Amino acid sequence: MTAVASIESARAAAGTVPERVGVLLVNLGTPDTADARGVRVYLKEFLSDPRVIEDQGLLWKLILNGIILRVRPARKARDYLKIWNTENNESPLKTITRAQSDKLAAAIADHDHVVVDWAMRYGNPSIASRIEALTAQGCDRLLVVPLYPQYSAATTATVCDEVFRVLASMRAQPTLRITPPYYDDPDYIEALAVSISAHLAGLPFQPERIVASFHGMPQQYVDKGDPYQVQCIATTDALRKRMGLDAGKLLLTFQSRFGTDEWLQPYTDKTMEKLAKEGVRRIAVVTPGFSADCLETLEEIAQENAEIFKHNGGEQFTFIPCLNDSDPGMDVIRQLVLRELQGWI
Repeated sequence: MTAVASIESARAAAGTVPERVGVLLVNLGTPDTADARGVRVYLKEFLSDPRVIEDQGLLWKLILNGIILRVRPARKARDYLKIWNTENNESPLKTITRAQSDKLAAAIADHDHVVVDWAMRYGNPSIASRIEALTAQGCDRLLVVPLYPQYSAATTATVCDEVFRVLASMRAQPTLRITPPYYDDPDYIEALAVSISAHLAGLPFQPERIVASFHGMPQQYVDKGDPYQVQCIATTDALRKRMGLDAGKLLLTFQSRFGTDEWLQPYTDKTMEKLAKEGVRRIAVVTPGFSADCLETLEEIAQENAEIFKHNGGEQFTFIPCLNDSDPGMDVIRQLVLRELQGWI
């Protein structure tokens, strides 16, 4: 047997095709169904992650299983139904993330040895299933792309944890790269500015304030060293500079707080109430920390916070969509991926 034949036989035995690169886009997650059962399964996985709720002691388990998973799923299912993609029977986050994956694959199609896929940290498709699919296609190198512009242990780090957990069970592991946070990347800031400007240009009114609302986090997580707040501030500062707006015109807030602990402030909902009571009548809200629209943007901001603003005297409220799979948004992802694939393509 020749040396070449021996190599090919070994490759066949390993079940691999050489020199393929996998790119895996990862977002947070979503229930499979917009009902209490689907939401319960999703919340149990999400809230059992020690990166999300760091104290997973007996008290938390009693609260989670005895109260939260009994009460919250039905309520959140009603919220999901307000935004559910009924045509595909899935959440908008899943629809958009799939579209981002498809468009990225098309954008880098000239690199025919690169395979693009997508996964969710919680729910489906799982990270484990997609890594298995990529390696089955012969990907011996893997670039994981957490779709979070700002790093936090509760988002980016838990994606890494799960990737490492999956790889720990593999005999033939792919070589791994993980994209860094891109909170101050010029392409990202430019895409946000273009998106905001285009949206505002189509309005019949001029907002008096623009609010940049980021997902919240317990203050104690930042006190322990999480860089998330610093990166949110850096994003907002860069966006202000790019758009020529000061801190009084483009505000920074944090949404989606949960439980009784102090979270990062100022709170988005309290800011909506405060601004309306101070006489602000026209407002726009953008959510730069979300790469794709989801429950927290389409329901919490576009519906709940709009109602809070108007209930307290506000008159005109507009929600600026996430970058999603728009051309500017895809340019950000494409440039990030191509930069991190250098040396592999």
